[in-house]
Amino acid sequence: MAIRFFLTFFLLFISLNLSSALYEDQVGLMDWHHKYVGKVKQAVFHTQKAGRKRVIVSTEENVIASLDLRRGEIFWRHVLGSNDVIDAIDITLGKYVITLSSEGSVVRAWNLPDGQMIWESFLQGSTPSKSFLSIPVNLKIDKDNVIIVFGQGCLYAISSIDGEALWRKPFSSESLEIQKVFQPHDSDIIYAVGFVGSVKFVAYQINAKSGEVIKENDATFPGGFSGDLAYVSSDTLVALDSTRSILVSVTLRDGEISLHQTHVSDLVEGFFGISSILPSKHTNMLAVKSGSVTVFIRVTGGGKLEVLEKVSHPSAVSDSLAILEDQQAFALVQLGDTKVHLTVKFDNDWSSDLIKESIEIDRQRGLVQKVFINSYIRTDKSHGFRALIVMEDHSLLLLQQGEIVWSREDGLASIIDTSTSELPFEKEGVSVAKVEHNLFEWLKGHVLKLKGTLMLASPDDVVAIQGMRLKNSEKTKMTRDHNGFRKLLIVLTRAGKLYALHTGDGRVVWSLLLPSLRRSEACGSPSGLNLYQWQVPHHHAMDENPSVLVVGRCGLGSDAPGVLSFVDSYTGKELSSLSLTHSIAQVIPLAFTDSTEQRLHLLIDDGNQAYLYPRTPEAIDIFEKERPNMYWYSIDDKKNIIRGYALQHNCIGGSDSYCFDTKEVWSIIFPTESEKIIASATRKSNEVIHTQAKVVADHDVMYKYISKNLLFIATVAPKAAGEVGSVTPEESWLVVYLIDSITGRILHRVTHHGSQGPVHAVFSENWVVYHYFNLRAHRYEMSVIEIYDQSRADNKDVWKLILGKHNLTAPVSSYSRPEVVVKSQSYFFTHSLKTMAATSTAKGITSKQLLIGTIGDQVLALDKRFVDPRRSLNPTQAEKEEGILPLTDALPIIPQSYISHSIQVEGLRRIITVPAKLESTSLVFAYGVDLFFTRIAPSRTYDSLTEDFSYALLLLTIIGLVAAIFVTWVLSEKKDLRDKWR
Repeated sequence: MAIRFFLTFFLLFISLNLSSALYEDQVGLMDWHHKYVGKVKQAVFHTQKAGRKRVIVSTEENVIASLDLRRGEIFWRHVLGSNDVIDAIDITLGKYVITLSSEGSVVRAWNLPDGQMIWESFLQGSTPSKSFLSIPVNLKIDKDNVIIVFGQGCLYAISSIDGEALWRKPFSSESLEIQKVFQPHDSDIIYAVGFVGSVKFVAYQINAKSGEVIKENDATFPGGFSGDLAYVSSDTLVALDSTRSILVSVTLRDGEISLHQTHVSDLVEGFFGISSILPSKHTNMLAVKSGSVTVFIRVTGGGKLEVLEKVSHPSAVSDSLAILEDQQAFALVQLGDTKVHLTVKFDNDWSSDLIKESIEIDRQRGLVQKVFINSYIRTDKSHGFRALIVMEDHSLLLLQQGEIVWSREDGLASIIDTSTSELPFEKEGVSVAKVEHNLFEWLKGHVLKLKGTLMLASPDDVVAIQGMRLKNSEKTKMTRDHNGFRKLLIVLTRAGKLYALHTGDGRVVWSLLLPSLRRSEACGSPSGLNLYQWQVPHHHAMDENPSVLVVGRCGLGSDAPGVLSFVDSYTGKELSSLSLTHSIAQVIPLAFTDSTEQRLHLLIDDGNQAYLYPRTPEAIDIFEKERPNMYWYSIDDKKNIIRGYALQHNCIGGSDSYCFDTKEVWSIIFPTESEKIIASATRKSNEVIHTQAKVVADHDVMYKYISKNLLFIATVAPKAAGEVGSVTPEESWLVVYLIDSITGRILHRVTHHGSQGPVHAVFSENWVVYHYFNLRAHRYEMSVIEIYDQSRADNKDVWKLILGKHNLTAPVSSYSRPEVVVKSQSYFFTHSLKTMAATSTAKGITSKQLLIGTIGDQVLALDKRFVDPRRSLNPTQAEKEEGILPLTDALPIIPQSYISHSIQVEGLRRIITVPAKLESTSLVFAYGVDLFFTRIAPSRTYDSLTEDFSYALLLLTIIGLVAAIFVTWVLSEKKDLRDKWR
């Protein structure tokens, strides 16, 4: 009895730590979530004495956010979406944030403290035009502050209290684009100025209360205007002509317009290029950028211009900031070798500097692109200034009193591609075992863990448990672990910067602003394209570092010359770079490596010529042996054509032995009047498949059709290529194809009538799952197609397999017509999707899960068994044993299946899965505006214990059991002896 009691107690005690649920104190142990806002394009400070000091920003990722000025943390934010571009922001009434978006058609007011939307107003208009937002300081109508908005070819006065349009003045008939709206001091008249075409300048005097046009004037400038315009005073504007070499001063006095032109070459000695007016706002002054020189020009009486200063270093200029009633200051930021030089000056006094500071800065941040300033009162009653600067790598910094107060790596909100790299091996002599400091700490830690498991922990205890687990988890070490959880995520951002993120906590290990992807005289519009693994040394070559290949383009068009950069994955150092003479339309990583473990790549240019890299004799020798078996394809969704190509001999002329001509071997032309390509998908080139055979009910065997050459294509009716609901079910259809990309043979085709896109698809093993909208049912659907190889059907005889009389090892050719059978099924699905992926594991043994990025920016894991095409209403007993679920018309959404828990990965764009060394586990990285990382076990962790398993407690349990057995054995012996004496 005693033995049974001890066994029951200790087994129950051990099992408490084996629960698979996620407790409160485990959050952050296996996952992390980092929030960003993106590259800031506008900023408005709010630093009143009452309330928190904050800055409101809008970004190129269409995010509006409120940031804490003390630490740079996010108070609140809203991601408006890719189709709702933010045009302008401002603050009114001291408590509302006003945003203008969607090309001037949507105005919103947000509550400043908490970000709640107060009102939303949709402006009617049909003429696309430039948009702007203006909040005049002294303009009120019936005690209501007025917001002036121009968009969709109309000028509006909007109430700041409820968003109601007080009046509307259309200008679409005149084809007028308003450039500026300003209000003279203590006047109910506003001036609206703009251009009709590029030659005619027009000025309107409008009654601010009624919207009635009081007076209209125009002037014609024969040279034409470029559209660049600066408002420098209440009656003077300066514009740039169409050649961008002449500055035109426009003076409005007594309703009359006078023009005065000045050649930029007369102001800037040696000027022979084109100029642009910087969008900064100043009083009686403007900044003109010409090449690498920024010229500050003062506007004097009569519209005459004079040069104040020329700045040759890369610089950025802020808007003017009102300090006193008659004084305004602005900031000039220049970048030196390793320092940022911040100068604050008065608009009307160039000779004196209010502030002149130099701050050390990381060179990997690049140039300063924008600066916003704000003032505060120091203890000695003097004015101090803080500067918010946006760097070339899209990072955000706050400068104050000669220091960087805080910085944000907001370039990570614009990731365009990712890769992974293993960490280095641990050096010999360094132990990875956990070290307990003393017995008291050891006991305290286990008591806290026990309280947390029994849900008796206080909030302070939960914090202590979480900190203890994070400290002892070893997940942030810079060496490999035996489970393969610790890796480097190498990401490429839109700014042309590489980051290495540690999978343990998401910290930046190193970053590199690629010199080859920075703007220069030789490359005016660089852009990054893709990221590939270039060199992955064998695990015996411990002294070699892996490296990645960054592919870019020097220009906007597809025919622009390419750029290659090779970067060390451990140090972030650029090993070398190449400026190519040919373009890059497609990159094909090959399955071959040379003796140095460099992977061979084919680069296809816009003329369909192929170039081999690395350019070494060894690479050519390896490539020539396999060249007859190399094929590739291209998808031209604009022309509705898919083409397949084969490699031929060297390029005509023979001057480049690493260049190869290609020939078209097949093509599929979809009729433009009935179909339009909208989506494609293919298998991962590095996907591991454990077995080709699939054992089904009644111990039958089906063989998967495994081919890396299978291509999934989705087309829709041309009318159905728009948004959901833009067409009727009768005039829309969705057609999907499975195509062999070697021969162009269509293996399977299915039509979904009354359906349309967008289509999201994932291809894995021998199945493809795709998501679309069913117009007839008014619901989203998810369909699955599985393809099986019938030519292997004769291998079901066990004796043939034993005796080797099977054809499993027979060579397979894409040119032989495959005997395939296809199974498919469709299900209703509740959510709209943003992206979709499938889990991947090291050996391909673990069952698959679909990872679905929902419209709510969360990641949902859906077991592949739910989209099995063999599901039926009444599965047989054998099918139930196989794991086939009963058929339902809709796929279930289980709340516990959200691997992102309650976290929203704002602006979610893509989900990446990476296999760990542990077969049961797959690593998941989701990115958009935010970054989220976790690891999941689709079949649970059947091959390992949990990370927080207490080995010390297990040892104590074993010792306790042994002691209990020994004690009970002694007591039993004594009892038997007493019984015998009786």
